[in-house]
Amino acid sequence: MYGDYLDKDARYARCAEFLTIVRALWSGQPVTVDGEHYQLSDAVLAQLPDPLPLVYFGGSSPAALQVAARHADVYLTWGEPPSAVAEKVARVRDLAARQGRAPAFGLRVHTIARDTAEEAWAEADRLLAGISEERIRTVQDGLRRSESEGQRRMLALNGGTKVGLEIHPNLWAGVGLVRGGAGTALVGSHQQVADLIEEYAEAGVTEFVLSGYPHLEEAYRFGEGVLPELTRRGRWRHPAPGRHATAAVPFGVPATAAGRAS
Repeated sequence: MYGDYLDKDARYARCAEFLTIVRALWSGQPVTVDGEHYQLSDAVLAQLPDPLPLVYFGGSSPAALQVAARHADVYLTWGEPPSAVAEKVARVRDLAARQGRAPAFGLRVHTIARDTAEEAWAEADRLLAGISEERIRTVQDGLRRSESEGQRRMLALNGGTKVGLEIHPNLWAGVGLVRGGAGTALVGSHQQVADLIEEYAEAGVTEFVLSGYPHLEEAYRFGEGVLPELTRRGRWRHPAPGRHATAAVPFGVPATAAGRAS
């Protein structure tokens, strides 16, 4: 589709070569490389990034895990059940430790958080009702042609059907019926979503890349409902409380009082 005919392992080898070069360029020194995929002669960056950006990297195949272990600052995985995520975290952690590295771990997943579980699942059902069986078949047929191991794992979670999509308590695989990539959502009351986030935290996840449908509205619901719950549990604090104290205020504490205290 994109005119790139390297096979999967070769693409990951090229990626590893690229990331090696990028980190060398970030050192500020001239870089000369005669690689399999890239050739540079005394290459330098005109302006060095400050601070250096972190490398976020995902992939579930053996080749991907090797690249992640060597280059990722944060290894990202899609929202599989916590036990599967814990297993993947352990694998990457072991591979990275052999190279003297210790990456952090992140989760890419959607959220449907409401005041009550009934409201959240009603929203999931509403989204599902808007998807035709024909549309599901068309999208699933296209996704099955992907070489991605992570995509294969997402497809296995939803089974291509609207039935049995709660694959772990409050983890819903309905998104993946018609969307490639991250195909699961945390669904439930604010407390239940916080509970599941804590399960992932216990599995080793420290960063969460979240979204929902519609994006802005779900961001507000998560920020106003789930984040205060996580704050109360000691799982989250606002990175700039002095400027945005209300975002991290626990339930029942007036925003003005919290603002003065900060």
